[in-house]
Amino acid sequence: MDAAQARPPTAGRRRRRPRLMPAAVLGTAAALALPLAASAPGAASAPPPRVTASPSATPAGTVVVVDCFAKPQVRPADFLLACGDGNNRLTDLHWTGWGRQTATATGTDMVNDCVPYCAAGKFRAYPVTVTLSVPRPWPSQPGTPHFTKLRIVYTDTAPAPLPHEVTYDLWN
Repeated sequence: MDAAQARPPTAGRRRRRPRLMPAAVLGTAAALALPLAASAPGAASAPPPRVTASPSATPAGTVVVVDCFAKPQVRPADFLLACGDGNNRLTDLHWTGWGRQTATATGTDMVNDCVPYCAAGKFRAYPVTVTLSVPRPWPSQPGTPHFTKLRIVYTDTAPAPLPHEVTYDLWN
């Protein structure tokens, strides 16, 4: 049999159409169900962030802390530490000072225990003292300094395996 007489492997068979519609429907249903599952009793969820001062309300020269969304914040009530998955957040921050070199607050570190895994974990509250320090020029907004270090002191117990004092480098 020469190449002209060879039949393609699909010849004589009915061609199947891709099944995109059911996949699209299932994907949409899953996306709609996700917020409902997250709000179900027992589901791990951090408290929603509170709105803080808008960038335009920040006086020139005021030292800011840059949040996960690259927005400048002054005296934020909440501050997300785990930008990727939201499993660690400072909440109920009460600022006792906000200066040019440091800013200090008391509040709560809400940490997902991730037991048995993060999606099923529970958020645990740890009382903390927070200190922002080491202001540097913010490359994204010339003329606006931002804090580059965040120190957390757990005033009671710390989440395992963390020590009672932790210092983080903050993002730009």
